[in-house]
Amino acid sequence: MVSDRSLEVLRVIVQDYVASREPVGSKSIVERHSFGVSAATIRNDMALLEEEELIAAPHTSSGRIPTDKGYRVFVDHLADLRPLTAAQRQAIEAFLGQSADLDEVLARSVRLLSQLTRQVALVQYPSVSRAKVRHIELVPLSETRLLSVLITDSGRVEQRVIELPRSVDEHTLGEVRARLNSVVGGRTMADAAAALTALAGVGPRELQPVVDLITATLVDQIGANRHDKLVMAGAANLVRTEEDFTGSISPVLDAIEEQVVLLRLFGEMATDLHGVAVSIGRENASFGLGETSVLTSGYSAPGGDFARLGVLGPTRMDYSNNMAAVRAVARYLSRQLGEN
Repeated sequence: MVSDRSLEVLRVIVQDYVASREPVGSKSIVERHSFGVSAATIRNDMALLEEEELIAAPHTSSGRIPTDKGYRVFVDHLADLRPLTAAQRQAIEAFLGQSADLDEVLARSVRLLSQLTRQVALVQYPSVSRAKVRHIELVPLSETRLLSVLITDSGRVEQRVIELPRSVDEHTLGEVRARLNSVVGGRTMADAAAALTALAGVGPRELQPVVDLITATLVDQIGANRHDKLVMAGAANLVRTEEDFTGSISPVLDAIEEQVVLLRLFGEMATDLHGVAVSIGRENASFGLGETSVLTSGYSAPGGDFARLGVLGPTRMDYSNNMAAVRAVARYLSRQLGEN
């Protein structure tokens, strides 16, 4: 049975090892922390922690480092979810407040989260299972080129350039735009695709090639929006922490490139009372990420759609700060998207 003092010893071992990357010994614990007991007593506590497989000796030195199990106990029972500083909160509001649409706000979110945590940051696009088409815009670029813009109620914007088989005047283009919006406006993505497909062969014969090309492009745009995907930033941070991995970091880089794998991992992570989910080391082995920790929190988009954002890095990371940053950015992102 691990005593309360032994758990406090585990706490300082985790914190000191994360800060220094050096194994932590009883002497340094006594010198750096106010336990009010001798080094021999601390060594006894460390022996108990080692018996419980919460710490381990990386080599024959007297220092110890946390195990995956030790990090799990730290995250579940010992980590203080420190609030972000005023400067960090202001940075979030200033940086994300400049975003105009969903694509931009998600791209900014991962860049900011990567800077705050110095880890790889990931954000999942909101599920589009309930997303609806808000508006379709057709913007003429030349006599035979136009920009097709699909906007959903969740804020997603998908654009495509269409090369038309013939020139179309503004008036005719306006009629096509109005027809398309009357057919798909307010429909779910799946229903909108079916409605657009049904338009094939309908309308004036001379305009049919143009209408068919536009509708086919829009169906393709809807299909692109229906796929789950991730935005990522800060992969270079893995190089900075390469010493925390045995061998090459290439397998980790390969794993995070597989978005399907990461999306499956996101879906299996259970959220704690703080609204943060943490998966540590061996818990990620089946995903090819057995030497990493993944921290996520959920955010919501208009229409009740839900997705996750988070960070990925070595198991030796500042869990308290990273959990606070992930939660704060997720909350701000929910608020930002709600306002839009």
